Amino acid sequence: DIEVLPLSPMDDQLRRAVFRAIYGGAGMQRYANQPIPSIHIIVKNGNVTLEGVVDTEMDRNIANLRANQVPNVFSVKNNLVVAADAKKRI
Repeated sequence: DIEVLPLSPMDDQLRRAVFRAIYGGAGMQRYANQPIPSIHIIVKNGNVTLEGVVDTEMDRNIANLRANQVPNVFSVKNNLVVAADAKKRI
C-alpha cells in the first residue's frame, strides 16, 4: 500500500533531525553516501518508522537508539533488516 502523508512542517523538522542524528555520528555515514540511502525515515504525526537494509545488527541498533534520542519524537518503529537476514529470506 502507498500512503500519501499530509504536509506537516513539524514532521519535516523531525525527519531532518532524525536524518542528522542517524547519519551525523561515526560509522553510519556510509549509508548516507549512497545514491539512495538504505535507511528510509518515515515520519507521521511525530512517529518515526525506519525502513531499509543495514549491514549489521549493531547498525540496526545504533539507528534505532539515535532516532529515539531526537526530541519531540513520540515513538520509533524499527523495521530495518540486517543484510545477511534479508538474504536468508530469499
